[in-house]
Amino acid sequence: MIPQLRAPATARSSDRPRRRRTAAAVALAVALPLGAAAPAAADANFPSTEGRTSTSSLLTPDDVVRELQQLERTSRHGVDAFTLAEAGMAVSTSEQGRDLWVATVGTGPEHVWLQGRIHGNEPYGTDALLSLLKDLGSNGSAEYELLREKFTFHVIPMYNPDGAEANIRHTVLWDQVSGAPEGGTPQRIDLNRDWTAEGFAADESRAFYEYWTTVDPDWGVDIHHQGLKQQHGTGDDVTLSLGISLAPGGPTLPGLQDGAYDRLTRQMNVHVYDELSKYGSINIDRYQVGGSYEIDIKGGVVSAMMLGLDHDGLNPEGHSHPVVFFETSGNSSDGSLGQKARGKSVQQNVLALKALLLGLATGDVQQEDPERWDEIPHAPVTGYQTDYAGIVPAG
Repeated sequence: MIPQLRAPATARSSDRPRRRRTAAAVALAVALPLGAAAPAAADANFPSTEGRTSTSSLLTPDDVVRELQQLERTSRHGVDAFTLAEAGMAVSTSEQGRDLWVATVGTGPEHVWLQGRIHGNEPYGTDALLSLLKDLGSNGSAEYELLREKFTFHVIPMYNPDGAEANIRHTVLWDQVSGAPEGGTPQRIDLNRDWTAEGFAADESRAFYEYWTTVDPDWGVDIHHQGLKQQHGTGDDVTLSLGISLAPGGPTLPGLQDGAYDRLTRQMNVHVYDELSKYGSINIDRYQVGGSYEIDIKGGVVSAMMLGLDHDGLNPEGHSHPVVFFETSGNSSDGSLGQKARGKSVQQNVLALKALLLGLATGDVQQEDPERWDEIPHAPVTGYQTDYAGIVPAG
C-alpha cells in the first residue's frame, strides 16, 4: 500500500519528457567501470589506511530491493516499501532505468526524510538506514513506540543505485534508447549538486525532488562518507564528522527562517555529539574542508531543502526544513573502508540516527545550547567554501 502523501500545493506536471526505458539499457548498466575489489582481509583499524576494501561485500541495488521487500513482509509495525513509479512520480527511475525505492514507517504527524548513498561509493548509509528501518518496523520498546507515534519516516536507503552498482561517486547520464551514455561520452553528474535552478540534469534528481515536494518533511538527515582525516589538535583518527551544508553563522543560514535553522541544525548535531561521545570507539569532529573552511553550498540537496527550492513549480509555497549530515571516514572506491571495521562504521550511524530522532521526539534537541556547536572539535574557521562565490573569508 502506498502511504497517503501530503496534498501538493498545486497540480503536478504530468507532461515531463521521459526517455524510453529498455531492458537492454538496464542490462548494460554493468558496462560502467567497476572499482577493483581488493583483498578481503584487512587490519581492524577504524578506518583502514591500507587501502583494503572488498567491494563484493557491499550491498547492491538488487540486495536493497530484496531487503526492503523482506522488511515489508516481516515487520510488525507497518513498513511500506514502494517505488517512485508506484508513488506516481512523473520521473521515477534512475538514469539506467533502475527503480528508485522508498520505505515508510510510523504514523506520526511530523515527517522525517532519511537518505543514504547519494554518492555510489559511500555505502554504509544504506546499511545503517536498513538497520534503523528494521528496528522501526519490529522493535516494540517504548523508545521505538514513541518514534512511530511522533514521526512518519521516509527512508531512502540507496538514492544512487547506478553509482552504487558501478562503485563511483556520480551517476552517468544515459540514453535508454541506444543503451549507452548520452552523447557517446560518459557525463558524470554529482547528484548531491544537482538540486539547483540550473540543475536537475539527472532523472534521480527530478524523481526524488518531486517526492520530497509531496512529503514536505519537517526534519532530514543525509548519510555520507569522507576521506580519512585526523582530529585537529590531537591527530587522532576521526571516525565520524557532523556537518551542516550551510555553515552556521555563515553567509546564508542565519538569514533563513529568522535564524531558526541556524539554531536547530547546531542543536541537532550538538545532541548527537553528546550522545555518541559516550562510546569509546567513535571519535567525532566537525565536517570541514581544506583544513579550516566550513562549507556553504547552495547546490547540495540538503541545502536546497533548507532554502526551499522551487523547481518546475513543484514547491511554490517554498517549503523548507532543517537538515544535517553525517560523514563516516573512508569510501569504497578509494579502498579505505577497512573490511573489519564495517560493523562499527554502520553502527555509529545507527546510533547517531537513533540519538537524534529520540532527541527530537522528546524535545531534548530543542533544549540544547546551539553555541556548544563550537565545542565539537574543529580547526579554527578561516573562511567558507562556497559553490557561488569561491572562498568567502570568515568574519
